[in-house]
Amino acid sequence: MQHIDVVVIGAGAAGMMCAIEAAKRGRSVLVLDHAKTPGEKIRISGGGRCNFTNIHTSARNFLSRNPRFCISALSRYSQRDFIQLVERHRIAYHEKTLGQLFCDESATQIIAMLLAEMRDHGAKLELATRVESVEKSERGFTVRHSGGSLSCQSLVVATGGKSIPKMGATGFGYDLATQFGLRLVETRPGLVPLTFDPHLLERLKPLAGVAVDATATCRKTRFDEAMLFTHRGLSGPAILQISSYWREGDEIALSMLPGADLFETLRAQRASNGRQALQTALSHHLPKKLAQLIAAEARAPANLADMSDAALRRTAAAVTDWRIKPTGSEGYRTAEVTLGGVDTRDLDSKTMEARTTPGLYFIGEVVDVTGWLGGYNFQWAWSSGWCAGQFA
Repeated sequence: MQHIDVVVIGAGAAGMMCAIEAAKRGRSVLVLDHAKTPGEKIRISGGGRCNFTNIHTSARNFLSRNPRFCISALSRYSQRDFIQLVERHRIAYHEKTLGQLFCDESATQIIAMLLAEMRDHGAKLELATRVESVEKSERGFTVRHSGGSLSCQSLVVATGGKSIPKMGATGFGYDLATQFGLRLVETRPGLVPLTFDPHLLERLKPLAGVAVDATATCRKTRFDEAMLFTHRGLSGPAILQISSYWREGDEIALSMLPGADLFETLRAQRASNGRQALQTALSHHLPKKLAQLIAAEARAPANLADMSDAALRRTAAAVTDWRIKPTGSEGYRTAEVTLGGVDTRDLDSKTMEARTTPGLYFIGEVVDVTGWLGGYNFQWAWSSGWCAGQFA
């Protein structure tokens, strides 16, 4: 039976990074993946340009049952370290809003960079190879796959989460964790559009495709970014961000005119031009279709002059303090990440090794560490993969 020092299951961001680092130490490394091509989530990310990190990355940008777990990895291999790797490969990039870094050209440049690093340091890659079983052995682990069997001293699980199953995502990593006695934190879709009940959807139907800047608040957490009305509910960065904090039954507060005192603005417009309609007044601040809908639901009189302060306050609240209870989310089908996963209590934060099973490592999305939208999840992949690569 063939023996490899390190077997990595999963040729995504975390898996390839780990393979590179382990190979640098002179370890024989083999990466197995059931997909036909490596780094598929990298390829489709950032609209095909890969939001590969965020210059503001810190532990505060991550959700976990243990919010301090990620500190060690993020500090030992930071966004600055990965940026240096990108620059060394002469990949041009640019910063978008909120510190997000994207390739100027294509996400495939990041994949090519990782593959080149693997090749240069001797790490091997086998694609279209399905892992069928893993067992503990005297020498470490026995891995049976669709092409045969092999043994390894260290086994690294970098299989990702359940998000975007059409890309081949499965719960295999969670099954392995359970097999070896590790605990799991409940998994659910994260960074995902939210959905409404049919009655509310019918009311909002004219707004499908309308985008506004918004502040979304849930459970004392808030995000100020763009929001998009869809034919299923709401999407856009503000909604994707808040979805990771939302649980079924929670209320979300939305301001579609962040930072503005719309009541005072409408009062001033009433005083200066009371003959204009509410819809006209609102359209100075909101997209036309949204202004039309809010005015229609307010059942306002023909002129602003005929609206009382109480009516103006109700209208302002409909814009700046809209309270909704989504019925659900679009699920793993469109979720960018999976919340929850392998319980960090059972992992060493320095090495990513399972505390009760020497030689077994879990990295990347399969672990209960989930970043905000904006390059943070890729940085967790690079950081956690790098850490495991120093020890596996």
